[in-house]
Amino acid sequence: MKRAAWHIIFWIVYFIQDTMLHYTWMGPSVPDASEQQQLLMAMQTALIILPPKLLIVYYFINRGVKELINRKKLTLRLAIEILVAAGISIVLFRLAYYYYITPRIYQLEVKSNILTARNIMIAVLDIGFITGIAITLKLLRLQISSKEREQNLMREKLQTELKFLKTQTNPHFLFNTLNNIYALARKKSDKTPDVVMKLSELLSFMLYESGKESITIAEEIRMLQDYIDLEKIRYDESLTVIVQKNIDDPGQEITPLILLPLVENAFKHGASESRFDSFIKIDISLKEGKLNYTIENSVENDKVKKEKRCIGLNNIKRQLELMYREHEMKVHQNDSTFKVNITINLDSYGKI
Repeated sequence: MKRAAWHIIFWIVYFIQDTMLHYTWMGPSVPDASEQQQLLMAMQTALIILPPKLLIVYYFINRGVKELINRKKLTLRLAIEILVAAGISIVLFRLAYYYYITPRIYQLEVKSNILTARNIMIAVLDIGFITGIAITLKLLRLQISSKEREQNLMREKLQTELKFLKTQTNPHFLFNTLNNIYALARKKSDKTPDVVMKLSELLSFMLYESGKESITIAEEIRMLQDYIDLEKIRYDESLTVIVQKNIDDPGQEITPLILLPLVENAFKHGASESRFDSFIKIDISLKEGKLNYTIENSVENDKVKKEKRCIGLNNIKRQLELMYREHEMKVHQNDSTFKVNITINLDSYGKI
């Protein structure tokens, strides 16, 4: 319906333009007619020669253009079709002028043959003008539609990629936590109910909240703290975890699970693979929409660990590229510590 409305508007605008053209062009031929009569004659003329133009225009936009685009070349059959359609349109145009417009509307004597070279050229120019405009608009619409389809496919691809990247977070976390809960239950520890509740809340977040486009920074940090508390169950006093927060707006929106992968990385490639005392330091600050997120953990020098960690960091980097236009990620590493600093302009969030 919307498309039909645009076609109607197009032809109304063209009809008005063509009426003004004939009014200006043919008016001097009937000087005895008033301006109102001349305008009425021009309207009649524009209306009568409209069908031949409709014929050739809709042939091209519904078949000719599509055939040329699909086949990428002009075939003999298509060339004949175009010539036949153009010929019929020109003949109808000239018949209208020869038998009705000139003698009946303008009441002028017909002095030339129906298909002289001059008359054919006038018909070609008049019909060709509106046909060229219609074809141009058709090609423009096809190009816009093609761009939209391309963007939609790219958006779907990026959304699929982002979902895949998020599923890479914590593939081993649930297994470890359930083992910890089992061990606590065996000991009849008072911590068991709290641990089960934290796990339930964390899983609920990952199942439902993580599917949202954004959540508040307060919700993200709360989920982060639950994750840290659950991971710490596996460690005794050999692991020190320090979390510092300085948030000026707890309601600031942020993409879910954007902070978690680095914490998961610190536990997976730092604390869990350390034979000695280890530490994880986390600093989260937010000021006027600018997030500064730093996480540092102790490591033991091991080439294999570096290679594994690199995969996780590439995952994080790709998520940032997909979600935020303004961000920066810096990595500092030596034989005993590994540190990552991320700055994000949370207001530069770009919807996929």
